[in-house]
Amino acid sequence: MSDETNTGVVERTGEETAPRSDFKAKKMNPNGDEGREAEAKPMGPPKTVWREYFESLVVTVIMALFGMTFIVQAVKVPTGSMQNTITIGDHLLVNKFIFAPGASLPFLPQRPIERGDIIVFKYPGNQNNPADPRDRDPNNLPYKTNYVKRVVGLPGDHIELRERTVLVNGQPLPEHQIAAHDYSEGEDPEDPRNKMPLRVENNPPRTPGQSYDVYYSTNRSLDTNRNFVVPEGNYMVMGDNRNNSADSRVWGFVPRDLIIGRAMFVYWSYDESLPSSGNPIIDFFHNTRWRRTGTMVK
Repeated sequence: MSDETNTGVVERTGEETAPRSDFKAKKMNPNGDEGREAEAKPMGPPKTVWREYFESLVVTVIMALFGMTFIVQAVKVPTGSMQNTITIGDHLLVNKFIFAPGASLPFLPQRPIERGDIIVFKYPGNQNNPADPRDRDPNNLPYKTNYVKRVVGLPGDHIELRERTVLVNGQPLPEHQIAAHDYSEGEDPEDPRNKMPLRVENNPPRTPGQSYDVYYSTNRSLDTNRNFVVPEGNYMVMGDNRNNSADSRVWGFVPRDLIIGRAMFVYWSYDESLPSSGNPIIDFFHNTRWRRTGTMVK
């Protein structure tokens, strides 16, 4: 009896203490139960530095294209029709989203076009004179060249020009009128001074309601006493340099589908009236109008 008992104890003890060669590690699930056997997942080859740079570049390009298509656009101002609100050599950022076509949603920064807005649009061509030779100028092609002007008339408005006063539906448009001298009068068209801002001669105090400035030349005549009715789906625009601007008074109205957006601010301004040193780096620092950088357009 003692031998059988001892033998049995030894055998049971051996079963409990002897290691098993076929034991496999089990992983526990969150409930404490045994799950599937842990399996090692194969690791892919590491990304190279060039691949990471390439992927970052592709994402950046896609985001830039999206932004330029739907949100903002950069434009350069080559003429003085908006001086001194916008000067020759200003580089602007344009908000394309604010006037996005379709219904405006309350949680998005969209709104209709209003009088006084400075808009960027594709030049529609001279509707009053289809044979205008200026429309064949490579720098002034209809539906391709960007223009910057101020909205003075909305669809259906009756616009009347009386000397320096703009009347909208019989009411004077509240504009702050400034008398200024235009350097280009009677001077060489190639004179670099023609690209200088207007020289202000009389800047009276603003009155309530005058939210923006317009400039009238003291040495240029002004075409006065004219009437317009803005067609539906169109807008009447004028330059702030009222004596030296080819706008709706000359070539007609701007269709809604040609409007790109609203001018926001100047991100860089280069004074083209200053002489060049021959060194582009020196010219960049010397001829940049640093004070205009970041200036809001209004």
